[in-house]
Amino acid sequence: MLPSRLNFKLEAVATGSRARAATFRTLHNEVKTPLFMPVGTQATVKAQTFDTLLESGSQILLANTYHLLLRPGPEVFRKFGDIHRFTGWEKSFLTDSGGFQIFSLPHARSMGEEGAEFRSYVDGQKLMLSPEVSIATQMAIGSDIMMVLDQCIPSTADKATARAALEITQRWAVRSLAARGDSPQSMFAIVQGALYPDLRQESADGLTQLPFDGFAIGGLAVGEEKHQREDMCEVAAAMLPADRPRYLMGVGTPLDLLEAVHRGVDMFDCIIPNKVAQFGTAFTSRGILQLRRSVYKFSEEKIDPACGCPVCRKYSRGYLHHLTKTQEPLGWTLLGQHNIWFYHQLMREIRQSILEDRFLALYHAKRRFLQVEDMDHPAVPPKVGKERRPRTLGDYEVHVAEEGFASIRQVSSGEIMHSHTPPMVEAQALYVDQSGLAERLRLPADADAATAEPLVIWDLGLGAAANAMAAIRCYEAEAAKGPVRPLRVISFESDLDSLRLAMTHKNRFEYLRHSGPDALLARGTWKSRQFAGLEWELHVGDFWAKATEASARPDLVFFDFFSHKTDVACWRPAAFVELRRLLGDDRPVELFTYSASTAVRVALLNAGFHVAIGTGTGVKKETIVALTPGYATPCRYDLLGKPWLDRWRRSSAKFPEGLDEAARAALEARIEGHPQFGP
Repeated sequence: MLPSRLNFKLEAVATGSRARAATFRTLHNEVKTPLFMPVGTQATVKAQTFDTLLESGSQILLANTYHLLLRPGPEVFRKFGDIHRFTGWEKSFLTDSGGFQIFSLPHARSMGEEGAEFRSYVDGQKLMLSPEVSIATQMAIGSDIMMVLDQCIPSTADKATARAALEITQRWAVRSLAARGDSPQSMFAIVQGALYPDLRQESADGLTQLPFDGFAIGGLAVGEEKHQREDMCEVAAAMLPADRPRYLMGVGTPLDLLEAVHRGVDMFDCIIPNKVAQFGTAFTSRGILQLRRSVYKFSEEKIDPACGCPVCRKYSRGYLHHLTKTQEPLGWTLLGQHNIWFYHQLMREIRQSILEDRFLALYHAKRRFLQVEDMDHPAVPPKVGKERRPRTLGDYEVHVAEEGFASIRQVSSGEIMHSHTPPMVEAQALYVDQSGLAERLRLPADADAATAEPLVIWDLGLGAAANAMAAIRCYEAEAAKGPVRPLRVISFESDLDSLRLAMTHKNRFEYLRHSGPDALLARGTWKSRQFAGLEWELHVGDFWAKATEASARPDLVFFDFFSHKTDVACWRPAAFVELRRLLGDDRPVELFTYSASTAVRVALLNAGFHVAIGTGTGVKKETIVALTPGYATPCRYDLLGKPWLDRWRRSSAKFPEGLDEAARAALEARIEGHPQFGP
């Protein structure tokens, strides 16, 4: 490859790991890797000063081309000379290209080969963000490292969509290089390909033939599960040249950074350390502290006795608890300063361990506490004497799997909610990730959350509230990042004993340590005080009698009743016909369920739904997604096709139980004539 503008020098690679230590030089300073870059979207890191950032060890700050293009505008940077003279920051800036903002504003832009056309949230003017405009803006900004414009898509996208995004990103990369000309600024390309290793390889092969100064791994942390992100990070990093920096975009927690360094990544950015500080969260060597907790009200301890940051040297947990509870801006500033220092100190310790070839020992030691809640003041209250909470209530009991996670078992049927997978893991994968809930919640930057139409979820079979809480947590996580549309979760349940029992065992059902479930049981409704627009309502009784009492019809349905052996009526063809009637035809609705049975697929098709293959969960290789007519095309799900229809025709168990000959004949005719299978 051609020489890099960054003069990258690889200093060490850890034994038994791909962790690397290196140095490179930008136009403003020498940079030591691995490193974390605080996010200064608008040419400022929120609630921080440049002095505190410099003192904490920040080497590069990230700014965003999309936002700076709109305000203050490239003409301001040209007037001042560049972003360094404009801000007074003496070290490096990296500018993102605006590709992620294109992704996150799906309703406010149109995509084409030329670029993305969108309306400014500042003045409503229509603008075109092309590779040439992006690079010209970054050159005016004067960043040390520029990113090519790319098309970012959800990591869980289908392969055809992923390939199309990859190909346009490749073409835009070539145009970005040409637009840079002979500028001394460095430029990184972005490897795309979603979760498909062969597409990642194709993207890397094409980009590494071009004279880029570094390479980023894009399209992760946008919908995939943690293990998928880690696996794809390792695959993609191994494809990149050893003599260039490797940058994982938009990731993440301290543990995420540790895992990615282990897999060969050098550079990171994320809003997390400063954003969570706004709500009283601090990362420490003794685990994650939630300073909102009353246990810290009288605490004279420092945040982290092992930390040397100015905040830990001066302020008590009790004072920071007070600032957090009163929502004083100083609390955000101080905790953000500590968290950014913690991230940089982690990177310094990792670098030193690589240079001394002891990274693996540090890796295993750090993993034990980086995601643990406060080790000194655990939130689980200790048991008193021999007192034990009852493990049964009504027809339910707490069941602890061999793997150690707890769920709820119905005594009369023996059926276990989430029998093979921890409740929140299954809820996240089956209902939140598969539905693309995070993506659906995001609002364009110029939209007003107060006037946006709410997204409505019908949660059929509340149980121990795992599915509803997974959706609520998703909303809270997205709302902490930026503007979101309102979310209304409407739960239905005939017997609340399962939730009441789980609520008495919050040490095992930690997701219930939240204000929502308590309020829901007490009042039947809950509205978040912290996140405006988040509501939860409960209807107790038979769903089919209570459905018309719901405050709104749904966009998404989580169909999670007990199985057909227990809740027989809920799984019969007539039930799905009635549900289809309740959903109406004025807007598309998507339904998700854990079932994988042919009988349920047939019942859904018979009711007029279109049926697709859902993600696997537990021991099931696949589940079911159902769509009402009018769903978006191309469909994001894998619809059943004629091969399935042919197998069904040959099946010895074609029909749901309890149908007479006439009903079977009518059902078969509807399946054969279903528009999903074409003429």
